[in-house]
Amino acid sequence: MNITGKDLNLLKLFQVLYEERSVSLAAERMNLSQPALSHKLVKLRSEFDDPLFARAPRGLTPTPRAHQLAPLVQQLVQSLESFYDYCDEDSFLLREDRVHIFSTDYIEQLLMPVLLPRVRKQAPNLQLVFHHTRGKLPRNELETGACDIAIAGFFEQLPDTFYQQKIHQEGFSVLASRSNSAIKGALDLPAFLACDHLVTTLTGDLDGVVDRVLQGMGHRRRVVAGLSSFLSPASMIEGSNLLITCLNSVAQQACRRAPDLVSHPCPVPMPTVDILQTWHRRTHEDPLRGWLRQQIRDVLQDEKNG
Repeated sequence: MNITGKDLNLLKLFQVLYEERSVSLAAERMNLSQPALSHKLVKLRSEFDDPLFARAPRGLTPTPRAHQLAPLVQQLVQSLESFYDYCDEDSFLLREDRVHIFSTDYIEQLLMPVLLPRVRKQAPNLQLVFHHTRGKLPRNELETGACDIAIAGFFEQLPDTFYQQKIHQEGFSVLASRSNSAIKGALDLPAFLACDHLVTTLTGDLDGVVDRVLQGMGHRRRVVAGLSSFLSPASMIEGSNLLITCLNSVAQQACRRAPDLVSHPCPVPMPTVDILQTWHRRTHEDPLRGWLRQQIRDVLQDEKNG
């Protein structure tokens, strides 16, 4: 088949429809009216002699032929976009785009105060959208395009189609109130075990790495509550005998905001945590996303060194 006379823009239309599964969302993403998109969809169906997308109770559902074509179209569109980005290297920072980052409230607070001003200055048409990871790798979102970058310290066993980069490393501290009656001076292990504890849990599991280390030492702590945030537990500790074992930077930020709080070295021998950013190979060659990944790494490296 000769490509002469073929409309290669229809491949982009296919990709967007396959990812969005909605005519209205695809039209908004491609900056087209719905009638204009529907007209192009007719041409797309004629091009491949298949309906490709059938109406469903909620949006569209791909046909078997569409599922078969999807990975090939994805590769072709990515190659074409990379080609034109390469041809226009000097202006990729001016592109209108939206990048979705899946992470935690801890990373969001650590990263965004420095990252956002950089983005606004150097890539003024780029929008950043943060989503919560909910304690797991957003694999499907990375593969479909709903997520561009995932940042956390708990992603393991990645597929071959994913890339990963270490961008930050942290140890643990114990956050306490200055009025905690169980602590006399330095926080030792008996005082640590005498207190009740809060934990951050993104999965609902209250048996975390601290508990596993303690179990290996023949000890056990009392956990009274699990919270879904890394940041909110600090406000619950003030004026109490509660403790939370958290990353160093979380403890430091909490102490700066609340004079009643103090950060103690953790009396439990804890391993450090590697913070990693993860992305799919479909965005690996995109210059704008590559630039953003470098900015993220630089910001968190500066935070570590500072």
